[in-house]
Amino acid sequence: MDIQWYPGHMARASRLLAQQLGKVHLAVELCDARLPLSSRNPDLDRMLDNRRRVLLLCKADLAQPEATARWLRYFAAQGLEAMAYDTTPAKTKQAKALIDQAARDIIERGLRRGMQKTIRAMVVGVPNVGKSTFINRLYGGAIAQVGDRPGVTRANQWVKVNPYLEVMDTPGLLWPKLSDRLAATRLAYIGTIRDAVYDQQALCIHLLEDLLAVRGEATCARFKIKNPEAKNAALLEEVCRGRGFLLKGGEYDYDRACAVVLDEFRAGKIGRLTLEWPPEPPAKEAARDEKA
Repeated sequence: MDIQWYPGHMARASRLLAQQLGKVHLAVELCDARLPLSSRNPDLDRMLDNRRRVLLLCKADLAQPEATARWLRYFAAQGLEAMAYDTTPAKTKQAKALIDQAARDIIERGLRRGMQKTIRAMVVGVPNVGKSTFINRLYGGAIAQVGDRPGVTRANQWVKVNPYLEVMDTPGLLWPKLSDRLAATRLAYIGTIRDAVYDQQALCIHLLEDLLAVRGEATCARFKIKNPEAKNAALLEEVCRGRGFLLKGGEYDYDRACAVVLDEFRAGKIGRLTLEWPPEPPAKEAARDEKA
């Protein structure tokens, strides 16, 4: 599928974000734990350059734990501080500690000068990855607007978490040309791309094929698929028959089937799954992990 979505507000937000970089000490980047590569904006590496950064693999409670553990080792090998995050108080406390650790030298330098230094962090990531929800958890209340669709946050917003930490909520940013078709398709799976810009039936078929590849038994059970080898429209017909999505006259209700498949995947009702895994570690490292 060829999916492209880069509305004007993203271009403006990208320029504003670049202008604000001089006001922050570090960036907190959020990605989706089910798609830790596809859900990272490659333009952020250029924009943030060598600025200190921490990475949160959000919605980790929807991803396979063994995959997330491998991703954390993968990012650590690249010198990137990362952690698996969900919205529980314990994980929010851990994320706050990770931010404090990343900015420890700034805090200590202020203390040596007799000053209480306030850390300013910019929260960045693709649309609908959970930036505003994360900020609300840090703050302990509903201060940043949230929604289950991309594009809810349209402007930068500073939030004072406590006397020592301020965070900036930023609009979700994609990049102008989604040249990797598979990555773009998977971003649409998780609701990063507005539904109106792609063929929902084609996307749903792709998603079902991915789900059958990684969680075949659970997917068949959830959608009552009797023939997992079905292809194209026949795969949607399996869902319609299994779940009873029929119109008057007995015609298949493809639209309802697609909406249900996407909604239930995004809500984690098929079980914990990861659609991207990191490259295999070298043989020596793999052997060490097996012994551990």
